[in-house]
Amino acid sequence: MSSQPETPDVPDHADGPDFDDLTRDIADVPAVEVITTVAVHLMSAAAVNLGLAEGGEAHKDLDEARKLITALAGLVTAGAPEISNFHAAPLRDGLKSLQLAFREASLVPDEPGTGPGEKFTGPVYG
Repeated sequence: MSSQPETPDVPDHADGPDFDDLTRDIADVPAVEVITTVAVHLMSAAAVNLGLAEGGEAHKDLDEARKLITALAGLVTAGAPEISNFHAAPLRDGLKSLQLAFREASLVPDEPGTGPGEKFTGPVYG
C-alpha cells in the first residue's frame, strides 16, 4: 500500500474546449440575441431577488434586486434603438413589471422617479 494521497484526475488540456471554435461560435450569434439573452437573465435574477420565484421569501434581497433592475434598465434603454421595438417592447414591459414589483415589495417605497432603474426609464407608475 502506498502512503501517498491520491490526486484527482486532472483533465488533459487537449480534451478541453477549443477556444478558437468558441470564439467563432459567439461571432455567429446576432447582437440582438446576445442583448435579449442578457436582459432575460437580469430579469430572472431580479425576480428571484424580489421573492417572486418558487420559495420566494427565502431568496428575497431587495438590495440585490435594485442593482439588477438598474442594470437591466440601462441595458434596455441603451440597447432598444439597436434591437428594434419588436424586441425591445417586451423587455420594457418586463422591466416595468419588475420596477412596480420592487415598489410593492419595499417597506418604504421609493417615490416615482427614484426607484431602481428610473434614472434610465423615467418615473414608473402602476
